[in-house]
Amino acid sequence: MKTQLIHQLTANFEDLSHQTNYGVEFWLARDLQHLLGYDKWDNFKNIISKAKTACEISGQKVTDHFADVGKMVSIGSGAEKEIEDLMLTRYACYLIAQNGDSRKQEIAFAQTYFAVQTRKAEIIEQKILEYERVQARNKLAETEKELSQVIFEQTGSDQNFALIRSKGDQALFNQTTQQMKGKWGIKNKPLADFMPTILLKAKDFATEITIFNAKEKKMQTEHQISNEHITNNKSVRHTLITRGITPENLPPEEDVKKIARKLKKEEKKTIKTDDTFGNS
Repeated sequence: MKTQLIHQLTANFEDLSHQTNYGVEFWLARDLQHLLGYDKWDNFKNIISKAKTACEISGQKVTDHFADVGKMVSIGSGAEKEIEDLMLTRYACYLIAQNGDSRKQEIAFAQTYFAVQTRKAEIIEQKILEYERVQARNKLAETEKELSQVIFEQTGSDQNFALIRSKGDQALFNQTTQQMKGKWGIKNKPLADFMPTILLKAKDFATEITIFNAKEKKMQTEHQISNEHITNNKSVRHTLITRGITPENLPPEEDVKKIARKLKKEEKKTIKTDDTFGNS
């Protein structure tokens, strides 16, 4: 396919997009029909029908992606009539392209175009999730450091902080830290480095409550703070379980420190690329 045609089709597709009053992006089926090389509406409707079926099979609500609308067109002498049309989401456009006649250059282009766009979206979403997990791990580390300081300031010692933290783990997972490490196949690394984001945030929340109550109630012994920490982790565990999440049954995730190094490396690469283009 000629490069010129690719650029033309890309520009035309993006130019044909509209937005609702709520900022939702959409395309009109009548516009897409001609862009994808279909002269007859009835033929294009057959493709739309297949796309709707694919949408339903994928578990999506068809009306969320294919909305029936009327469109007024001129029929001469100043008269107009309403013809059927549809508002399509980007996902609906993708499904239509996937169900179109790939022998058409326009369809072949659209299939490739949407495959690339979908892959880009998946990569971006994955990066966001990875970044969120790294941030959650860093936040937990800061919160635990603060708890250690509170224990030292109010009891005169924090030598048992690791034990208090382990008791919190046992209350959250209903298993000891070592049992969870064995279950997740972790050796010589912190359990938290392999926790999913939801558990990092749960553990952080329980620790924040411990810090608050230790200060508010002026707890002066490690025993008091330890019991407080156990209670808070049990409460968080109860909340998770009532929402269908059993902490010890969740699978471990990739070492968060590896994720952090990868993101940092990619960030440096991006900065270097930007500098190169900026200086060129």
